[in-house]
Amino acid sequence: MSVTTASAVLDRDGLDALVTALVEQGRTVVGPTVRDGAIVLAELTSADALPFGWGVELEAGRYRLVRREDGAAFAHSAGPQSWKNFLHPARQRLWSADRTPEGDVSFTGEEPDAPDYAFLGVRPCDLRAIAIQDRVLTGGRFEDSGYGARRRRALLIAVECVEPGATCFCVSTGGGPAADPGYDLALTEVVDGDGHRFLARVGSEEGARLLDRVPHHGADTATETAARTSVDAARESMGRSLPPVDLQALMGASLDAERWDDVADRCLTCGNCTMVCPTCFCVTTEEVTDLTGDHTERWQRWDSCFDLDFSYLHEGPVRSSGKSRYRQWLTHKLSTWHDQFGSSGCVGCGRCIAWCPVGIDITEEVAALHTESETER
Repeated sequence: MSVTTASAVLDRDGLDALVTALVEQGRTVVGPTVRDGAIVLAELTSADALPFGWGVELEAGRYRLVRREDGAAFAHSAGPQSWKNFLHPARQRLWSADRTPEGDVSFTGEEPDAPDYAFLGVRPCDLRAIAIQDRVLTGGRFEDSGYGARRRRALLIAVECVEPGATCFCVSTGGGPAADPGYDLALTEVVDGDGHRFLARVGSEEGARLLDRVPHHGADTATETAARTSVDAARESMGRSLPPVDLQALMGASLDAERWDDVADRCLTCGNCTMVCPTCFCVTTEEVTDLTGDHTERWQRWDSCFDLDFSYLHEGPVRSSGKSRYRQWLTHKLSTWHDQFGSSGCVGCGRCIAWCPVGIDITEEVAALHTESETER
């Protein structure tokens, strides 16, 4: 089957066969599953581990699993993790060094851990987030070799969104519930009177070869119409939205806004928003030695602009207040990211809203900044 082949349809057995085929290829299949009261991303050996019949209830500072009657596998919004956890791990060793009894020191570089990942269930917002991280971590003069190795070997199976959550706002960031190019295979789940099935579209030669290995049939008009209608309806039912203004200009002109004082009174500077964000990429390095001092390792780990030491210079941190750190995060995400990477750094997944312990809502904050700017005119 070529990339230009018409859409196909998989049933539940076809989805099972898809996961089996990936495992037989030697790939590490990662997808959503229910664990510890949430839908998390974990290694799968069978499609049975997918969260059939589970959905989520979201609000600012709130995430709850809920049972569904339709048995859908992908009718849930973004969970606490993103694919960043696998492509850009939270902690990884860069090198180690050993000192011999004679005093000589030898260094050993760490080879990047690059499994043959197959990501099953990549949301359109997360597909855009991966594209953004591609630009950040591999698009410049200095590539993150570990990220690059993992990314080049990863196969992406997107699942289009047919039921956005209350904290979703991808449409107002320029995306949407339909999958943009960049996937190897895209699925749209349909559950109706004609059964439970998945409309599949090929996005690459590798995706075409994979589809050829699993039971499927040509797409029928009813399935294509149902899939298209569901995705279109999702576009019109976002739970949140950003104001339809030039956000880059708004944020740049709002550095002295009074609203920052309001959010500073609520923000715990815990960094949850940066940890769950699928595009935040900041890291730091640390050295770890054994008790003898003869062995040391350098590790890279995620860092956050909410950390007081993140901007530490000789005389102390540049951003000592919670107000300045929150302003830095939001302004970078929506404005100065454009200057660095040519796009916004937000894909509208809503994770920062749901997983903020005090329920700070990025869309509410931006709307308040816009209102304040209009009042001052």
